[in-house]
Amino acid sequence: MKKRKLELVVLSDIHLGTYGCHAEELLIYLNSIAPKKLILNGDIIDIWQFKKRYFPSAHLKVIKKIIGMASKGTEVFYITGNHDEMLRKFSGNGMGSLKIVDKLLLELDGKKTWIFHGDVFDISIQNAKWIAKLGGYGYDLLILLNRLLNWILLHMGKEKYSLSKKIKNSVKGAVSYIHSFEKVATDLAIENDFDCVICGHIHQPKKEWYTNKKGKVLYLNSGDWVENLTSLEYSFKRWKLYQYNHDKLSPFYSDEELKEMNLKELIHEVTKKEESIRELKVISDTE
Repeated sequence: MKKRKLELVVLSDIHLGTYGCHAEELLIYLNSIAPKKLILNGDIIDIWQFKKRYFPSAHLKVIKKIIGMASKGTEVFYITGNHDEMLRKFSGNGMGSLKIVDKLLLELDGKKTWIFHGDVFDISIQNAKWIAKLGGYGYDLLILLNRLLNWILLHMGKEKYSLSKKIKNSVKGAVSYIHSFEKVATDLAIENDFDCVICGHIHQPKKEWYTNKKGKVLYLNSGDWVENLTSLEYSFKRWKLYQYNHDKLSPFYSDEELKEMNLKELIHEVTKKEESIRELKVISDTE
């Protein structure tokens, strides 16, 4: 399968090192794309909840994959977030094609684009970090409970259910916070003459135009790889909100060897395996 060539990809809130992270699905996605620029918009490694006893091989493979992409020419920008804020002391530094920054200003086809994680708008983090960290542990526990619930539902033949989404959509404070977050980000972007503003942080994937008395701006949020499994893709002068769960081709990129094969090689590999099965059957029949 050929990889999709893209100008730019934005990922955020992967939370490597936590139980909620869908690292295997992310690896499949990364195997399917070939971006010129890869922007990691904060909370990639969850240093807040980092545990030596829990860092599965799939999580390590994600890091290895990203470094591999950088070594092969993809320009990688790691924008720091609140869960990986310890990396902010390295802001401005880099290694080859990989650079650590706190924010990113780009001009894409004449459009001024402002990219940052978004935790600077979060008062709970600025004024009471311990409360925010406690909330992070609670969220991780909720994700674990949700996985158990979905396992039961699937075995009962029912659809999956998101506890955190239900809470966010039903609690007025959460809905109000998300709205306020988006309004502050877009108002600031319009005030500073940006055409597009891109955030992460709130785990709410979105693509929407915002307008006020001073102008309008395109607001984008890359979502997360805990619940939504989303990213932002830029190609042919337009933005697309990618959703892993809607991608029917994604399973074809799960095998590292298969993803590099062209159609002829793939057919040859399949027929070779079928011939081997026939040979084994002939041997077993003669015995």
